[in-house]
Formats: sequence, structure tokens, C-alpha cells
Amino acid sequence: MTAANTLKSKAESLKSDSLSNEPADNSLTPVLSDTSKEGCDVASTQIEWQRFDDGTYSSNSYINRELSLLQFHLRVLAQAKDPRHPLLERLFFLIIFSSNMDEFFEIRVAGIMQKLNHGDVSSTPHGMRPSEVLQQISAITHQAIAEQYRILNEDILPELAKQDIRYLKRDELNAEQSAWMKQYFTDQVMPVLTPISIDPAHPFPRLVNKSLNFMVSLEGKDAFGRDINLAVVPAPRSLPRVIRLPDELTGGKEHHVMLSAVIHEHVNELFPGMTVTGCHQFRLTRNADLNLADDVEDIAKALEGELENRRFGDKVRLEVTTNCPKEISDYLLEEFELHANQLYQVNGPVNLTRLLFDFNIPALRYEPFTHIVPKAFRRESFEKDKSNSMFAAMRRGDVLVHHPFHSFSPVINLLWQAANDPKVLAIKQTLYRSGTNSEIVQALAEAARNGKEVTAVIELRARFDEASNIAVANFLQEAGVVVVYGIVGYKTHAKLMLIVRREEGQMRRYVHLGTGNYHAGNAKAYTDYGLFTSDPDISEDVHKIFQELTGMGKPANLKKLLHAPFTLHDKLLSFIDDEIAQAKAGKKAHIIIKVNALTERQLIDKLYDASQAGVKIELILRSMCCLRPQVAGLSDNITVRSVIGRFLEHTRVYYFYNGGKERLYCGSADWMDRNLFHRVEVAFPIEDKKHFKTVYQLGLINYLKDNVQAWTLSGDGQWHRCEPKEGEEAHVAQDKLLAHINNVSLTSD
Repeated sequence: MTAANTLKSKAESLKSDSLSNEPADNSLTPVLSDTSKEGCDVASTQIEWQRFDDGTYSSNSYINRELSLLQFHLRVLAQAKDPRHPLLERLFFLIIFSSNMDEFFEIRVAGIMQKLNHGDVSSTPHGMRPSEVLQQISAITHQAIAEQYRILNEDILPELAKQDIRYLKRDELNAEQSAWMKQYFTDQVMPVLTPISIDPAHPFPRLVNKSLNFMVSLEGKDAFGRDINLAVVPAPRSLPRVIRLPDELTGGKEHHVMLSAVIHEHVNELFPGMTVTGCHQFRLTRNADLNLADDVEDIAKALEGELENRRFGDKVRLEVTTNCPKEISDYLLEEFELHANQLYQVNGPVNLTRLLFDFNIPALRYEPFTHIVPKAFRRESFEKDKSNSMFAAMRRGDVLVHHPFHSFSPVINLLWQAANDPKVLAIKQTLYRSGTNSEIVQALAEAARNGKEVTAVIELRARFDEASNIAVANFLQEAGVVVVYGIVGYKTHAKLMLIVRREEGQMRRYVHLGTGNYHAGNAKAYTDYGLFTSDPDISEDVHKIFQELTGMGKPANLKKLLHAPFTLHDKLLSFIDDEIAQAKAGKKAHIIIKVNALTERQLIDKLYDASQAGVKIELILRSMCCLRPQVAGLSDNITVRSVIGRFLEHTRVYYFYNGGKERLYCGSADWMDRNLFHRVEVAFPIEDKKHFKTVYQLGLINYLKDNVQAWTLSGDGQWHRCEPKEGEEAHVAQDKLLAHINNVSLTSD
């Protein structure tokens, strides 16, 4: 029995309660209305909770992980209606929300359905049954997606039309434009369309995940005399979904038609001699998670097989347009074995992620800025010490970069210098998300061709980048790079680069560590830290970690780095314990954590303990948070905020006051079970006083001051957008970073 069948039968046995549109008593209200509040303070929440003798807390002390992630997606959606963002950026936020929701259904909802398939029993700290989670997800997502299309139709599209940017409907085309569209259909579309009739000889086709399709109803007989009344027309993925009309038909204006409109208008030409009585677009979402056993012999071959299965996983969602007749949507639900609550009727294209078009209108986008190169790596600095070497700059001291405000070019330049430097003997690097066109990959290949010993630890299981990473692995192997796929059962998520250079008869190591991927595109959109260092202890630690990844043996004994799955979790717990001890002694105790997500129960429990001991705890979390802050008696001293803005917040920073001997680490790991126990992760200390101050002031305190793009979490699981208090200056953390780094580039390093 499929997961969809099981869900359907369980829903019937529960009289549809588990998938009802009605929210449960403890449901989370989506952030769709104006929830802004003056200031960022959150009132204490009264929630009944309990601490057991073993030190654990009752299930109502935690927020459900999936519902918390869904709240993040709603905060992204809220950006689409925020007039403080340029118009095309608001459209982009709307598209990001669509993409996020696709993955949410493909991975999160599909995973919950699988749990339901194995029994409607909670196995998580929050104590909710899978059916209860699905119930709340259904209520929230139906409302959120309706709001998404309202924003599109009532806010975004009318504002775009004022700028003469239009997505024209079929009945809005003039005679010349209609004639052009007909010719476009004949020349470009019809040759690649394959209509599939539905009859005893042609069962319902197996449709690819998230593909655009049309259900066509017909009257009459086909060429063989058969009475065919239904057909499916898949839209080829090779065709663009947005088609710009020629300048001569629009006066050079940005006028477009959707592929769905082109097909709909001329679908009758696919069925000569028959009458088309209806044409309705739909899209099916499937389970896209990969199920890879830990005992596979060849991970690359196993992944290639799983990637094919991803296209045809279990069904989890059906999208149709609002004008689709009930008999058609009911037919599709029955065919896909889906419950009525897995149907989403949308007032527009069923896939807004394909709505994006490269509009070259700077006035409607964010103002561009220059990605600064740190002074230590600029040409004038090299000329000053008669050296054109980044290695010389790294010997002078650590260099810290903060992307995207700093350029990603130093990372690439370091690799190219290493690839062509006769003194460089070896290069080792981890790759989590990349591509064969990446300069990082090209430089590694060049280094191997130049006779360097090059090792690349490639994580093939980076979600939705698996196929790309397999291609990268094959490309590098052909160039002579030693490619290692890491450790089966543990994703290699650490961001490490090690270069070994012979200098005056001695071996010297140079290292780059980061919080983000070696991906130039991501570095322009994600906030991340990178550290360039030749510190002997850190370099030796990185060397040992690469030995772990490529060889065998016991966990390395590291001097400065913390690494998962071995020491990171225990060290974090001990750092919190140290703050608890300080607080109990009546001394200052302070923790600031900035990560993407906080879901790991032991760390949450320890933070609760710390709060009750009097430790001040400030959490800056981009997406998921299972901890309930500001709950009376439980977490009075904990605040949680999230910053959603122009750039995707991705830095991971851990700060502990430590009795005045402050600890500050940057790392690749979020505070999640998967990062701390099932991935290879690295956290590195920021020891240089200047860099310490920079990360602390600009990477933490700056974000705690944000009163425009920040949201604060209350103990009931609700997020509230901050607004400057009366008379208070607006503070946008990302804007402050842009201004600061540009100012520094004009003065000193």
C-alpha cells in the first residue's frame, strides 16, 4: 500500500479529522496579516510546563519543527507585500516562497506522511501526532497559498502594470499579437507536445514531479473511431514558461505571455476533428527525499538510481486552477489517491517559480553594490611588501571576510595561485554545493594537471544538488583529482580548504574555513564568514580532519577546532554549563547564538536550564526554532529573533561570555540533530582581537539592534515583526553592514 493510500484510509478511519481544514486548538496562526508591533519586546507567555526528575522537559515545552519551518516560509511571504522592498524584489520573494513550499511538501510533508504510514504515534519532543501536524499544515498552507495569489493578483501584477511590465492573458492580446502567438505555437510548441488520450489502451500516464500538465476534456471520435473524452497534455520542460512578445508588437515594452496561455489557446489543434470542451492546468508534487542505505557499496551509482526514483515518488499534493471543474479535480484526486485536503486551487499559474524573468530594470531592483576585497588581499598591499602572493598576506595574519559584503574572489584567487605555484605540493578541499562551471572546480582541475596532489571530498548527497555533484566528481577525476565521497552515513558539511606549500625547506600549511559553501553564486546572496589563516594549530587540525575523511582510524585529537560528530555537541553543552556556573555564582553570564535553526533537544533543555539559572540568552535564528522563549519560569531570560532581508542569513556564530574570557566561534553547523550527530562539521575560533570585535559587533550586536527586518518569537509560537519605536531611528542590520564595509574600504582595513 502506498503512503497516499495509507493516508487516505487513515483519514477515513479518523472521519477526516486529521486532515480537516479547521485548525486545532493549539494551531499556529500564519503570519499573513499586519502583525507589526512597535519595538521588539515580547511579553512573557503563560504555558504549563514541567521539568522531570531526569532533567528533561514536558512535550509542551517545545514547538513543532515542521510548523516552525512553515512559519519561516510565511515570514518570507510577508516580504512580498512589504513596500520597503523594490517591486521586482517583492516578486522575487513571492517566487522564493513558491520554491520553499515545493520543497516543504516534497520533503517535510512527505516525511510526515511516511510516519503516518507507520502509525499515528508521536516520536518527537513536541508530542504531536503526525495526523495533528498534517492537520495544522493543511490549515496554514491553504490560507498562505491563497494569500500568495492575492498578493500576486492584487498587489504585484497591478504595480508591474503601472511600470508597463505585463503578463498578458489570451483575451488581452490584439490581433497582431494573437497571430504571432499562433505562429509561435505552430513553430516552437506544437512539435514537442505529446497529447496522451486516456482509454483502456492508454492508462493515466506517469507524470514527473512538479511538471506542468493539462487535463483536456473532449467530444467526438478520434482517427480510429474511438470515443475519447479525456486526454493529458504534458508541457515539455525544455520550453520557457514565460515568453516575451517581440518589440515590434509591444513598442519595446516588457509584455509577456505564459506558455500555459499559448497551449490553452491552441490546444484544439492537437485533436483535429474533435471538440475541446475544457482545458485545465494541474501540477503534481511527489516525495523527493532520497532513501540511501548506509551499507551501499558504490554511493555514486546508488545515488544515480535514487535520483530517477525522485521524479516518481509518492504523491503529496495536487495543484489546479480555481476555474477547474470539480469533476476534473475529483477525478485527478482519485487517480492520484489523494485526499481532498491535498488539493490546492490557485488563482493563477500553478507554478509561480517559473514566473521569474530577467527584467533589466535597475530602478525596480535593489541598488547594486561593489563586493569589497579585504585590504590584505588587494594589489597595493602585495606591492607594498614586494610580493604578489596571498600566502604572504596570510603569513602576516588572519584575514576575515564577510560575504556578500566582501567579494568571494579571494577564495578563488587563492586556489588559482596554489594551482600555479611551483612551491605548492598539495591541495585538499571539501565541496558541498558546486558545479562543473565553478572556478573553484576549474582551479582544482588545473592544479591536478600541474602535478599537485589534489584531493576533493565531495558530498554527493547535498539535497537537490546530487546530480550536479556527481558531474563535478566525474570532471575532477578525469583531471587527475583524487575524489572521495566522505563517510557513508555522515554528510560532509564542513567548509575546509588546505594548501601545503614548501617554504625554505619546510612544509607550511594555509587554510580557509567558512560557514558557507564554496559556491560563488551563493556568496553573492548568502551572508557567510570565511577565515584565511596559517595558524599552525588550526592548520594541523584541518590536516587531521582530512585524514579522518579520506582514511581510517580513531577520531582526531584537535587543538582548536570543534568538530561533529565527535566534540562539537559536548563542547557546546559544556560552554553553556560554564555560563550556568557563572550565573549561579552571581556573576555576569551571557550567550548569543546565531544559526539557521535550533531543533536539538539536549541543547534546548540546557538553554532552559541556563535561563532558569539567570543566564542572558539571545538567539538569532533564520528559520526553525523548537525552543519556546519568554515562557514564565521556563525561559524568561531567552529571546529569539529572525532577520529576513535582501540577503539570506546563513552565518553561524556561537558566543559565550565565559567570565570575561570570551569565546567566539564561527562554524558550518546549525544546532540540529543532523548537524551535530550525522554530519561532519567544523567550528573554528575567532582569536584575532580585531576580527573578534568585528564578528561580535557587526555579526551579532548589529542584528540584535535590527528593528525593521527583524521578527521576534513569543512563547506561543507566534512571530511578530519589529517596528521602530516612536522617535527611534530605523536600524537595518544588512544595510549597516553594507555601509560599514564600504566605509572601511575607503579608509583602512
